Amino acid sequence: MKFVEEIEVKGKTVFLRVDFNVPLDENLNIRDDTRIQASLPTIKYLLQKGARLVVASHLGRPKGQFNPKMSLKPVAGRLGQLLPGTNIIMAPDVIGPEVDSLKAGLKEGELLLLENVRFYKQETDNDPEFSRKLAEGCQVFVNDAFGSCHRAHASVVGIASYIPEKAAGYLLKKEVDYLKKITDNPQKPFVAILGGAKIEDKIPVLESLVTKADALLIGGAMAYTFLKARGLAVGKSLVEEDKLEIASQIMKKAEDNRVKLLLPLDHVLAISIESREAAAVADSYPLPEDLMGVDIGPRTVAEYKKLIQSARTIFWNGPLGVFEVEAFARGTMEIAAAVAGSEALSVVGGGDSIAAIQKAGLAGKISHISTGGGASLEFVAYGTLPGIEALE
Repeated sequence: MKFVEEIEVKGKTVFLRVDFNVPLDENLNIRDDTRIQASLPTIKYLLQKGARLVVASHLGRPKGQFNPKMSLKPVAGRLGQLLPGTNIIMAPDVIGPEVDSLKAGLKEGELLLLENVRFYKQETDNDPEFSRKLAEGCQVFVNDAFGSCHRAHASVVGIASYIPEKAAGYLLKKEVDYLKKITDNPQKPFVAILGGAKIEDKIPVLESLVTKADALLIGGAMAYTFLKARGLAVGKSLVEEDKLEIASQIMKKAEDNRVKLLLPLDHVLAISIESREAAAVADSYPLPEDLMGVDIGPRTVAEYKKLIQSARTIFWNGPLGVFEVEAFARGTMEIAAAVAGSEALSVVGGGDSIAAIQKAGLAGKISHISTGGGASLEFVAYGTLPGIEALE
């Protein structure tokens, strides 16, 4: 995979795929521009080197329909503020004669922002003809959208077949460099922390980590599927009944590989998530039939912290409780503090894990915060992604 600094871009029309999927408020103002800021180094480099820059992104899930509430126009406005002196042109569409004309008229150091690529169903279908139209008039393809690299979409994968020169931007390279420290001979002990609601979303990464990690710390609702698979009664806790067999297989594989797979020792329980208050803490089974697990308890936090403190490499994805509710967030916040306080190389991916780190004001103490939760999980599972393979 080439890096953007390895190719000549002066005077060339460069198609740059970024992830500008930013949150907007009801007035279509950008609430958080982190994702825009993340690709600024690549954008500035290309503009300074005299590229004619065509920038593409998705925003939200318009499902192949034009939706003005998911237009990238607010992003064009923010880019104008962040890149003073740069001529930024907002395209009226993604493909077509008018867009082709704007591409052809670009001068060196100018930026054309295309409309939301997902306004076309052909984007998510990775349609070859749509890919060819996206590539029209471009001589270089640069991908800096790590958060979309696990999607085999036209602007991520298909377009690469129609543009001769390809490279990774600064953000994509940084993500891959850090994640390779997790997948390729991580420094030991290697501790992985996985939370969230469903095992289903994490089967491939669990299968991978039970052969690589020294310890796997499980939390969140997915822990109750593992606990039930062990034959324990977990009350009203969320359980994926159709994943009990897979949970058993993963625990057996961990045992065979001498990987410690730790499940919560105690639980913060509530009548429901909507109750927004803890009813009890339990450290024995069966859990009460009318209560559900909503967070890891203090004994679990203490046990997990010990392993985190001894780690040399840490990967964390997913909250350890119903993090959105203050009364059920303590376990996740304490683990966030432990990861930040560790001297290990730490990589955190996934929106809620990142939110916990940021809420605690600890972002500066994490080695790397990934911009793609799903993409980072898939990279750890498979060691590559469709968007990365398209560059190789």
